[in-house]
Amino acid sequence: MKDNIQIKNKRARHEYFLEDFMTAGLVLTGTEIKSIREGKATITDAYCAFENNELYVKEMHIAEYTYGSYNNHGSKRDRKLLLQYRELKKLQTKTKEKGFTLIPTMLFINDKGLAKLEIALAKGKHFYDKRETLKEKDNQREIDRLKLR
Repeated sequence: MKDNIQIKNKRARHEYFLEDFMTAGLVLTGTEIKSIREGKATITDAYCAFENNELYVKEMHIAEYTYGSYNNHGSKRDRKLLLQYRELKKLQTKTKEKGFTLIPTMLFINDKGLAKLEIALAKGKHFYDKRETLKEKDNQREIDRLKLR
């Protein structure tokens, strides 16, 4: 069993401008937390949406637990996020603005052994923005390479 579980959404930084970060708790079943502790989860296709003034993460894949019996969970079910009321209201008003969405950036286990999801308020990038980001990354890599010499 791994001690430090951090499942990252690497595609999020490439596809979106990330602005405001928050950490939220997750409502999980027993077999889901066991699968996360084994590192068998994916958040690359996941997104967050409001239903009845509650925030849910959708399309997050948590593999079925190997030793789970009939109690096993559905791998892509919607999972409720736990945030304070004022944080939910703030996010809800921001997501109503044009172009903003909520994207999960990292799933991790905290010091107390609880699963937490880091979400970010994101705005989509255009194709030319993605090219510009790649150029900056390459330039920074070249500068770092020259500094080492």
